[in-house]
Amino acid sequence: MNSIKEELSQKKHDFAHVTPFDLSKEPYYIFDLTESNQELMAIDLNDEILFTDYIFKTMKKENAVVGIGKYNENRTIYKRSEVFGGEESRSLHLGIDIWAKAGTPVYAPLAGHIHSFANNNQHGDYGPTIILEHELGGIIFYSLYGHLSKISLNGITKGQKVTQGEQIALLGDYSENVHWPPHLHFQIISDIGDYIGDFPGVAKPSEAAHWLERCPDPNLILRMEI
Repeated sequence: MNSIKEELSQKKHDFAHVTPFDLSKEPYYIFDLTESNQELMAIDLNDEILFTDYIFKTMKKENAVVGIGKYNENRTIYKRSEVFGGEESRSLHLGIDIWAKAGTPVYAPLAGHIHSFANNNQHGDYGPTIILEHELGGIIFYSLYGHLSKISLNGITKGQKVTQGEQIALLGDYSENVHWPPHLHFQIISDIGDYIGDFPGVAKPSEAAHWLERCPDPNLILRMEI
C-alpha cells in the first residue's frame, strides 16, 4: 500500500483550493519568520496591530494577494507565548500558513467529515480550530484548520460530512484567533492519536524527524511552486 505522501502526490491535481486563492497562479509572498529576519525581530510581536501591519504592508509592497508561512521552518516568533515553552522550546512549524484578511473563506480540499473541533484559546495557540478526517487510497488521514473565526464553530457537529470544495470556515481576526494576524494554519496529519480538536502545529527541533513524518508537507495539497 502507498503511504499518504505517495497518495497525495499522485492526486495533487485533484484537490480543491483551501482558500479563494489559486496558489499555482496568483502572486504570493513567502515570509521569513526566523530570527534572520531583522525587520521582524524589531517588532513587538505581542502587539497585534504592529504584527498585523507588518504582514499586510509587506504583502502590499510585494504586490502579493496572499502571504505564505513555510512548512518545516524553525521560527523565533513562538517565543511570544508560553504555549511553546519548556526545557526545549517548540519552534519547528509543521503546517503552512496562508496570511489573508479576516473573513476569508476556508474550503475542504477533498471530501471527508468533521473529526473534531475546539476553541484553543490560550495566548498564541490556534484559537478556533477544525480537524477533518479523510480517506484516500484506503488510507485515513486528517487536515487541520487553525486561527478561524469563532462563528466557524457554530452549528457544526462531530461526524458531519463535508464535500470537496465546501466552505467550512472563515478566518478570524486577532481578537478571536488568540492574538495572531489573520491567517490560516493548514496542516496534514497522518496519525492523530488521541487528540481531539487540537494537534501540535509546532515541534521541538530535536524531534523533527518524528513530527515531520507524522505531518507531511501541506504543499502536497496546496500545489505551490516553492
